[in-house]
Amino acid sequence: MRVPMPGVILLALVLGVSSPAIAKETVPPMLSAVQLDPALVLPPPPLPGSVQASAEFAELHAIEAVRTPEEEADARADGDTKNATIFAVVLGPHFDLAALPATARLVGIVRASEKDVVDRGKAYFKRARPYAIEPALKSCKAGGDPGSSYPSGHTTMAFAMGATLARLVPAKADALLARAARYGQSRIVCEQHFRSDVSAGQTLGTLVAERLMALPDFRVAFDDAQRELANAGIAAPIG
Repeated sequence: MRVPMPGVILLALVLGVSSPAIAKETVPPMLSAVQLDPALVLPPPPLPGSVQASAEFAELHAIEAVRTPEEEADARADGDTKNATIFAVVLGPHFDLAALPATARLVGIVRASEKDVVDRGKAYFKRARPYAIEPALKSCKAGGDPGSSYPSGHTTMAFAMGATLARLVPAKADALLARAARYGQSRIVCEQHFRSDVSAGQTLGTLVAERLMALPDFRVAFDDAQRELANAGIAAPIG
């Protein structure tokens, strides 16, 4: 069943805008813990002090030593942009969610669903962030829950949305998923996450998209967005 949503509320959700007037208006997630449980589909993160954990710290130190100011600025910008607009560079200037209400609704559902799933994963695994273990790391940002490293929420979002958009615009699937991968890599460049956090986010985000596509209500929203993107010249004509 479709749930109508005022445009301003939907756009605020998709674009990550918060306001006291709309804070309680959200799109409900479509995936329950039974439909997708991170504890059942993800391996546990590397144990502290293990060979893999040490290698992941070594990677962060190596990246910190060579990253340029431009690379750090790009990674910071990605970290501050947790919504579907990260894919505009692939889909072009007509990918304007303010003018694409059906597509905005679809990615709003994806966002709500993946966030609910990834929050369950973070609460279950409780992995410490890199900067919480080694405060000397020059992370782009330190704050929030220090025990929320695994899986990477940004990466989960990128792959959940990227895999959905790849189905909507298959001609640009490779570029969309490559953009999701670069977005995930930015979390390592910024030392917000370990490599295995990002890998887990890629797996989880892809699964979110797969499980959503199997739901009839989601397919209704997907079909609406597909027609809209075709009419806007972003996707190939349907027929």
